[in-house]
Amino acid sequence: MVKKMIDIVNKRIKSGKFVLIAEIGVNYYDVSAQRGIPLMDAAKLMVKEAANAGVHAVKFQSYKADTIALEQSPSYWDLREEPTNSQYELFKKYDAFSEKEYRELAEYSMEVGVEFMSTPFDINSVNYLESLMNVYKISSSDLNNLGFVKAIAQKNKPIIMSVGASDEDEIDRTIRCIQEYNDKPLTLMHCVLEYPTPYEHANLKKIISLSRRYSNCFIGYSDHTKPDTSYDVLKMAYLLGANVIEKHFTLDKTLKGNDHYHAMDPIDVHNILQSIERLCVLGGDGAIKCLESEKKARQNARRSLVADKDIAKGEVITEEKLTWKRPGNGIAADRISEIIGKRARKNLKKGEILDGESV
Repeated sequence: MVKKMIDIVNKRIKSGKFVLIAEIGVNYYDVSAQRGIPLMDAAKLMVKEAANAGVHAVKFQSYKADTIALEQSPSYWDLREEPTNSQYELFKKYDAFSEKEYRELAEYSMEVGVEFMSTPFDINSVNYLESLMNVYKISSSDLNNLGFVKAIAQKNKPIIMSVGASDEDEIDRTIRCIQEYNDKPLTLMHCVLEYPTPYEHANLKKIISLSRRYSNCFIGYSDHTKPDTSYDVLKMAYLLGANVIEKHFTLDKTLKGNDHYHAMDPIDVHNILQSIERLCVLGGDGAIKCLESEKKARQNARRSLVADKDIAKGEVITEEKLTWKRPGNGIAADRISEIIGKRARKNLKKGEILDGESV
């Protein structure tokens, strides 16, 4: 087991704080080739850069081509960006790492202060990842793989599950399966299983639908759109209720290959976190109350009861003898019904603010 695993993601999810997960996946293979460095060095470099940029967790993918796809499995991605036609061929290019390597990455992630995660795609990886991470991730592709989902649920750790390309009844069934064996927090991630996802297919309002239907779950968003310069996709996802956002991560978005073309880079991470932080500030705590910072303006902008004509001491105060004017440092205008019918305790000149000594 990794010594004292970092527990950032689950704590932030439960406290309602924003979580950004950098999906490194297998992008370190291309970074390794581009820079002429070993795979492990490239993977660690990406972990370090993601941590320095401020992400809360880094996530890899644990699989072997032989356990995930048949040799004839067709592609489902943009072949202009990733020209490999077969899923098996693609996975075979990126399945060098096993338990030993992911253990080293988990240890390194802890050293640089970021939480380690990896999505398992077979039972072997489900088992060895148990001692390396606090939160399991279930891919959209395995949502209906109930035997596999059961194996993950039985670990009784928090789960983040993407629900791309799924119907309500499938999601309902899978949640029942998870909750039969697992009582830990479950986060459902809206995502679109289209690489890259065109903006017009993002369907971010689905986040609201998920929140309403699955009110006992936390809600997030796994994004496959190409980053826009203003980060409108992720900001809108957050505003609609996605407190957890996962996005592929790269050091160079121009790299050809698996998941660079729709990924965020360290500069994007920095800007995304700043944008979300600003939204958090703008959102406030939602309490319906007068802010401390509003009190001076409130007093000066609200109205007090004011004598609309001279009123002699002992004279009965009627509505016709009063008006309302700023500032509000006298008897508040909303107390007029309490004042009408009382006698003036002193002479009041026209334009004089009524206070506690007036009536």
